[in-house]
Amino acid sequence: MPMSIKKIPIGIVGLNYGRWIIEALLDAKGAGQFFEIAAVCDLDPSRAQEMSKKADAPIATLDELLANPAIPALGLFTGPAGRAQLIRKIMAAGKDIMTTKPFELDACEATKVFEEAKAQGRVLHLNSPAPLLPPDLAQIQQWRDQYSLGRAIGCRAETYSPYQEQADGSWYDDPERCPVAPVFRIGIYLINDLVHLFGKPEAVQVLSSRIRTGRPTADNAQVGILFSNGTLANVFASLCIDDGQRWSDSMTLNFEHGTIYRNVGPLVFGGGPEGTTTLRLLTRRDNHPYSEQVRFENRSGHYQWEAFYRAIHGEKLEPPVGELATALRVIAAIARAEKSGTREDL
Repeated sequence: MPMSIKKIPIGIVGLNYGRWIIEALLDAKGAGQFFEIAAVCDLDPSRAQEMSKKADAPIATLDELLANPAIPALGLFTGPAGRAQLIRKIMAAGKDIMTTKPFELDACEATKVFEEAKAQGRVLHLNSPAPLLPPDLAQIQQWRDQYSLGRAIGCRAETYSPYQEQADGSWYDDPERCPVAPVFRIGIYLINDLVHLFGKPEAVQVLSSRIRTGRPTADNAQVGILFSNGTLANVFASLCIDDGQRWSDSMTLNFEHGTIYRNVGPLVFGGGPEGTTTLRLLTRRDNHPYSEQVRFENRSGHYQWEAFYRAIHGEKLEPPVGELATALRVIAAIARAEKSGTREDL
């Protein structure tokens, strides 16, 4: 970026998850190139004090942030239930917004608020699905076309992290606001990717369990998804596994004429440094087995801060709202399936 770039002041609302955003924004070679933290906001005074010190930024209430003309953008990292209404309040104050997955519980509300943002000329971004196609998904699509991999057949996707939590009264404890908790909390990235890759989902089934969490919601789950084109996908998400990796996220994608592996195998076995994404292709070429491998610094799910910056400055960059709404309908069906114990159609 040019040395003369003028950073945009941003307020961070919701500091439980927002603490990770603050770390990213303090990276002068990353998000910190584009934004500077102007204030932090949280209902928990001790958390606000801790993050204020870390960010070297004052504490403000939401109303104070909305009334401050020197802060044109907010990062909203509160829980998803009712987020659309909170976004409306922020947009009414003339602010642009970066938020996170899961975007909302209500797919209709999510669609409406994006339509309202467009009508008002406001920028509304989130990390998954992001406004620009991530490099790993673009590479998968390129291989599908380049090597005529044919129809999608199936996918096994998994994500896990070693959470050890106690109930704290947050939305994580509420099965209505956090259905099939591990999938809703960390597996939704995979669901968003599957919707992009495979199209219209038709039905879901769910299995979940509680193994070591102190919360009343599940910490171990898997979801089966049937897509309208016949593709079968399984998403396994767990908060129970500690194998030395802070976070694991992998996919095996099967097509008629090839298989694509994303981050399959632990990092210590050559998957690449933490934070990178490795894709491997296995297919046939000239009637012989053929493989390729590529590695990317980022992948789907990363916050596209530069795109947010460019959009605030007038570039037309918008998330794929149709895919977002479809993924939220999948989540709603998953919530129904968790309660019913049976297949739920979308």
